[in-house]
Amino acid sequence: MALKQLQLFVRGRVQGVYFRASTQREARRLGLCGWVRNRPDGSVEILAEGEELSIRELFGWAQKGPSAARVDRVDTRWRGYTGEFSDFRILD
Repeated sequence: MALKQLQLFVRGRVQGVYFRASTQREARRLGLCGWVRNRPDGSVEILAEGEELSIRELFGWAQKGPSAARVDRVDTRWRGYTGEFSDFRILD
């Protein structure tokens, strides 16, 4: 399976509902590296690298998010794998 990178922009009620912590837990469970952060516009941005199948699973999860979230839309950008991340972090 190919190594890929995916950038996701998750829109809806996604801040203040443990979206970042839940994303980190899910990404680590899937063996992905990268980061998640809140954006000033109220969305959450995720950058994940790893096996394409695991990234697609994270994408599927992000379309729902944790139980307190309401996801309206997820925009994506596939990018080339860089290997620059050693784990999955929450950025401030």
